Amino acid sequence: MNNNKPNTTNFIKKLINKDLLLNKYKIINTRFPPEPNGHIHLGHAKAICLNFGIAETYKGVCNLRFDDTNPTEEAIEYVKSIKKNINWLGFKWNERAHYSSNYFDKLYSYAIDLIKKGLAYVDNLSHNAIKLFRGTLKSPGKSSPYRNRNIKESLILFTKMKAGKANEGKACLRVKINMTSPNITMRDPILYRIKYIKHYHTGNKWCIYPMYDFTHCISDAIEKITHSLCTLEFQDNKQLYIWLLNNINFDIQPKQYEFSRLAVEYNITSKRKLNILIKGHIADGWKDPRILTLSGLRRKGYTAKSIREFCKRVNVTRQNSNIELNVLEACIREELNENTIRIMAVVNPIKIIIINISKTHKELINIYNHPTKPELGNRELVFSKEIYIDKNDFRETPHKQYKRLALGKEVRLRNAYIIKAEAIEKDIKKEVTNIYCTYDSYTLNKKPLDNRHIKGVIHWVSSKDCIKAEFRIYDKLFNIKDPNASIGFLNYISTKSLVIYKGLIEAYILKAKLGESLQVEREGYYCVRGICYSKINIVLNRIVTLKHSLRFPPNKS
Repeated sequence: MNNNKPNTTNFIKKLINKDLLLNKYKIINTRFPPEPNGHIHLGHAKAICLNFGIAETYKGVCNLRFDDTNPTEEAIEYVKSIKKNINWLGFKWNERAHYSSNYFDKLYSYAIDLIKKGLAYVDNLSHNAIKLFRGTLKSPGKSSPYRNRNIKESLILFTKMKAGKANEGKACLRVKINMTSPNITMRDPILYRIKYIKHYHTGNKWCIYPMYDFTHCISDAIEKITHSLCTLEFQDNKQLYIWLLNNINFDIQPKQYEFSRLAVEYNITSKRKLNILIKGHIADGWKDPRILTLSGLRRKGYTAKSIREFCKRVNVTRQNSNIELNVLEACIREELNENTIRIMAVVNPIKIIIINISKTHKELINIYNHPTKPELGNRELVFSKEIYIDKNDFRETPHKQYKRLALGKEVRLRNAYIIKAEAIEKDIKKEVTNIYCTYDSYTLNKKPLDNRHIKGVIHWVSSKDCIKAEFRIYDKLFNIKDPNASIGFLNYISTKSLVIYKGLIEAYILKAKLGESLQVEREGYYCVRGICYSKINIVLNRIVTLKHSLRFPPNKS
């Protein structure tokens, strides 16, 4: 895959172009039909960009329609989050939002018509018996003993089902097609089942609810959708989609086209599996930054622009593939590299004491906020007797290739002076607590006067100009590339998907806004997720590492 060349013409657009040349449609109508049983994820973002993008390209319309036919898991909070995330991505649906539940009366009347035509019947087999009678890919199904129930009796029983006079699981409505079809979906699929659960949108009006396959094609037809775009797992349902529309006799019939689902390495993009992670308290709800829900990505610090760019770079094809995680990370990294202010922080601090300056020394060093964009302004660093560096940037006994601070060795402080480690102080555990250094006062952003070669540059903060901060280091939730393919995917949860450090950051952070992104030099890009001025408590989420950089030591907080 060429990650730098977004796909501009996919096979779906080619089909639409052909349809327009043949004058099949005057206007292109698409739809995005999420089920409100959780927050939408990156896979949904691909479908959103495709459906709304096609409507924009061809000056058509795209409907937002909630597929709310299963009240068991659906809730108004999910409706709100879906709307919020679609708007955040930068898309607007046609007029008001639609709901499949708004069509329940029409769907019921169409079901009655199918019974009257002898094409549907009430079945009293149990759920397990229906599954058993349906057969397998290798063996044909066999007819239910209720399949030839007369039309009048099915009408009476279906009316009783609607009136709440039948027990849940004891009756359902099935369509009569072909129990020996090689496509199992066509072996008398269920149209309606009984559920005595209050619906978030219709309340207690209904106790029978239509199945997705019955609802979806009819909703498309009612809304005059021209191109019904769905993922490949629905290709076996396409035959039923067409059969139902033909037998309900709609004048204008939508066409279903399938494209591949989105899968990203080291991640789960199945709402069912995400729900398992959340209910098992492995993920901290739908907004956990370690999962690929849009809410989680937003909380982590991803932007709408970066998500749209990612969706452009991922081809819309019929070939399933597992997209490399670095494709997603490259999109946000490229955007942030262009427009984020650079700031210094020490995640794992150790104190440096400059022995050849006084305690009252406080020197201001003016630096740019971005190396190539002076329009982003500048700021002042404080250079003082006591500063902090990262513990990883000091070695008591370094190897030959070590280019940072070591006893008797020199290193440059970023945007400041060259320092030399002269001595160290240790605690009772024999761990280094203080490093005593000298600094060369003639080397402020300059080479030494004797032209000695200094290889290393490290970041730092001043004790007189830093505040405490919490750094949340998010990494891959899974330690295998394709957890989607594993039945036991829960066995591959990484123990290092979140590591929290208590460190120090420049006081300049107090000028940042909640949700603002910054580059912490040499460490990565971070999003400001918490600012409490009274307690000086700063919380930063790592969005993504710098390219080819992962500086943090193993799990330690």
